[in-house]
Amino acid sequence: MAPTAAQFPPQATVSVADSSLWDRVSTWVSENKAVVYTIAGVAVVITGAGAVYYIRSSSESQESKDGAPRPSKKERRKRKQAEREAEKATIEPAAGSSAPPAAKVESADGLPEINETTVLQLSDLERKEYAAKLKEAGNKAYGGKDFQKAIELYSKAILCKPDPVYYSNRAACYNALNEWQKVVDDTTAAINLDPEYVKALNRRANAYDHLEKYSEALLDFTASCIIDQFRNESSANAVERLLKKFAETKAKEILASRIQKLPSSTFVSNYLQSFRSKPRPAGLEESADLSEETGKGQLQLGLNHLENKNTPAYEEAAAAFDKALELGDLREYEAFAYNMRGTFLCLRGKHEEALADLTKSIELDPSMSQSYIKRASMNLELGAPEKAEEDFAKALEHNQDDPDIYYHRAQLHFIKGEFTEAASDYQKSIDLDRDFIFSHIQLGVTQYKMGSIASSMATFRRCIKNFEKTPDVYNYYGELLLDQGKYQEAIEKFDTAISLEKETKPTNMNVLPLINKALTLFQWKQDFAEAEKLCEKALIIDADCDIAVATMAQLLLQQGKVIDALKYFQRAADLARTEGELVNALSYAEATRTQIAVQEKYPQLASKLAGVGGPGMVR
Repeated sequence: MAPTAAQFPPQATVSVADSSLWDRVSTWVSENKAVVYTIAGVAVVITGAGAVYYIRSSSESQESKDGAPRPSKKERRKRKQAEREAEKATIEPAAGSSAPPAAKVESADGLPEINETTVLQLSDLERKEYAAKLKEAGNKAYGGKDFQKAIELYSKAILCKPDPVYYSNRAACYNALNEWQKVVDDTTAAINLDPEYVKALNRRANAYDHLEKYSEALLDFTASCIIDQFRNESSANAVERLLKKFAETKAKEILASRIQKLPSSTFVSNYLQSFRSKPRPAGLEESADLSEETGKGQLQLGLNHLENKNTPAYEEAAAAFDKALELGDLREYEAFAYNMRGTFLCLRGKHEEALADLTKSIELDPSMSQSYIKRASMNLELGAPEKAEEDFAKALEHNQDDPDIYYHRAQLHFIKGEFTEAASDYQKSIDLDRDFIFSHIQLGVTQYKMGSIASSMATFRRCIKNFEKTPDVYNYYGELLLDQGKYQEAIEKFDTAISLEKETKPTNMNVLPLINKALTLFQWKQDFAEAEKLCEKALIIDADCDIAVATMAQLLLQQGKVIDALKYFQRAADLARTEGELVNALSYAEATRTQIAVQEKYPQLASKLAGVGGPGMVR
């Protein structure tokens, strides 16, 4: 079962919110690599029959005695039949024909002397017999690492009989010599003779990889996985590696030229509400009469926009905080202004600029706990948990009674898997302020992760009693019920959360309950139609909701609606805020494009897909 958003709650630091974007898709992928990483187009639904696996037996992973990779069962059967026919044949010409003496002359090592002229004088039976001898000699030379000799022998075998195995074996020699274009040429010849020749496809894919033709390599490895019914783990791993290499290269190109905008209103709202509400700094109250031509007036305007909690308002707020610092003359508000501008730079993914602003805020006012917390969140996002720990320690030096410090430090412990420490910090946050709902919710989630299911459920029941009009309580409680397979109860909680969102926040609903209900209907009843409708509704409310887009892509992929899924993966790439998110989205998009290309180039593989996946196949 896919993890729930409660495991990586958006109310946490930015880093945790980032984790929540792909947790559903990524875990589903890890359980169903044959569907996504090799994107076979197989709509696998996790049932009692399980998913598709592609684990090789130990015998299949060994190399043959001639030094080349072990052939498939189909290839071995073909070879044995050829060997039996060769044993029955003689070197004499067929009845009614004669072979010129030159064709029968053998070299000192007993091999026939073959060239483009003499081969024309051989009968079909002689060509087959000589080809087999030359191929076996080539195998011995290959095993002895005499690759040039092996190439010569395989080339003569090809003159006698253009067999895909001979081309593939010669390609193996070129592979050993790092002559990648020749590997491509020979494996292409082999594949033209046998379109389902797995070994040749893998060799050509490897050569394309070295030639940095990643799309071509992905296409061949993916076709290989489908033909081999996902049994060859190394091929599947190669697809995964190439997808990452392609995506990382592409992501850097995109980020270098992209105009970075704010993420969805759902994301921004969830991040901002991870801090307890505090009164505005004295003098910036909404009622204060401040000119918008002053820095203080722009700060007030930015705070006013934040009250609307939608994407246009958040963009206006960010612009106001920028302008406030440009206008200057902020005096006692300067540290606060850097804090707010740094917050929105962080949300845009402009990490270096955000860190600079938050550091400046701390220098101006070392007692501003929130600046330490936000910088810690950024350090955690950037993979520097030790720096995050330092920031929390410095924040506590200035204010040991700020519950937000303990709440966000708990998130650090949670991400590191230190659940006992996380629970302790959440409880400390509650002790200092019992009215902040997310400390209670996160404590319940942490108890659940620790295996204390009864304690977790009791915590959520208390939350419902004490915060009965707060939709987030029902949403996260529903996620834990979903994780336990209690589908009907989970649906009831999500419905309550949706109803309360409409009642309490009609103009800026949090769409997560809609998405969670969609996932529940999919996991419980495989009700794709209703799940899609719910995701569509979420996207109408918040068109830039990355989690809704990723979930929709997953639902479409599960149904084999590959082209539609590709559109959503591309949309996810457009919405990606960080390089990690972009790499993920591009990986899935490229994998989906590869599937479409495989279906176009190898239409005969459709029957193999049907054989692997059963019902719910590509239509």
